[in-house]
Amino acid sequence: MTKIRDLTTYSRRVNLVAKILKTGDVREVSSSSDGQLHRVAEALVGDETGTVLLTLWDENIDRFGVGDIVEVENGYAGTFRGSLRLNVGKYGNIEKKNVTIEEVNTENNLSEREYRRQYPPRRQRL
Repeated sequence: MTKIRDLTTYSRRVNLVAKILKTGDVREVSSSSDGQLHRVAEALVGDETGTVLLTLWDENIDRFGVGDIVEVENGYAGTFRGSLRLNVGKYGNIEKKNVTIEEVNTENNLSEREYRRQYPPRRQRL
């Protein structure tokens, strides 16, 4: 099981359990992959090692609320507007768990750090 403190901008196959601390406003976005309108919202989730923003899409927005403990299976982390986000993706899954997380480390919010986009070094022209 991954802990939030261990997430990086290239984390793949992420399996973790976290508590939903806060949910953001729902907005509609147009998908470039299917051309449809989708609902998207962010939830701040945490464990004893830190917190991160979790992106929820469509029906997953209504399935979870503040205080729920969720297990993300086969998720991934990436950046959006320079900020780290945890995503479920089409190959991942998210479910409520009937466990308790007593303490959440809110001091270590990985989504508050700024991540600069890394570009490969340019080749020198001769």
